[in-house]
Amino acid sequence: MAALPPFHVVTKPVTAAQLGRSWRPGCPVGPSELRSVRVSYVGFDGRAHTGSLVVNRRVTADIAIVFRRLYAARFPIRRMTPIAAYGGSDTRSMAADNTSAFNCRYAVAPGAKRWSVHAYGEAIDVNTIENPYLEGGRVLPPAGRAYTNRTRIRRGMAVGGGTLVRAFASVGWLWGGRWSASPDWQHFSRTGG
Repeated sequence: MAALPPFHVVTKPVTAAQLGRSWRPGCPVGPSELRSVRVSYVGFDGRAHTGSLVVNRRVTADIAIVFRRLYAARFPIRRMTPIAAYGGSDTRSMAADNTSAFNCRYAVAPGAKRWSVHAYGEAIDVNTIENPYLEGGRVLPPAGRAYTNRTRIRRGMAVGGGTLVRAFASVGWLWGGRWSASPDWQHFSRTGG
């Protein structure tokens, strides 16, 4: 296995223009509270890539630690692009198997309408096809149906005790895969929601 280049991380402020349709006035956090974090990651091709996540400025150190661990372990990530590139559409981002964080949207869950933890920049969805969300009999994204059998472990999957879950747990983030009624295997958050 070839050596990887050194891991790198660069954190920068973001503007409303850069956030595009992923942000609008009235969202629970403003652009000044968010940061773009560019990090190294290993793709499914086994090579080093650079991707970007938009997160709350309070969690940038957590993100650096998590993705440094994933890089060192060569955990594969399909792609990592801010959701603004998908016009703020969670559906389009998930269909592309995109790893993303901030998106000013409501929670995709039964019950009262409430902001998603993504709207605060304190949640990340990783490898959305390999780690789908099961909600009310739906598989999100639909291409994730092939990964609903979690006993057949394949590359890029989040599994209890696995590399991805341990990396987020090392900074105190919780995994949506532990939700028994509606497992959200792609979802990691600072608050557990």
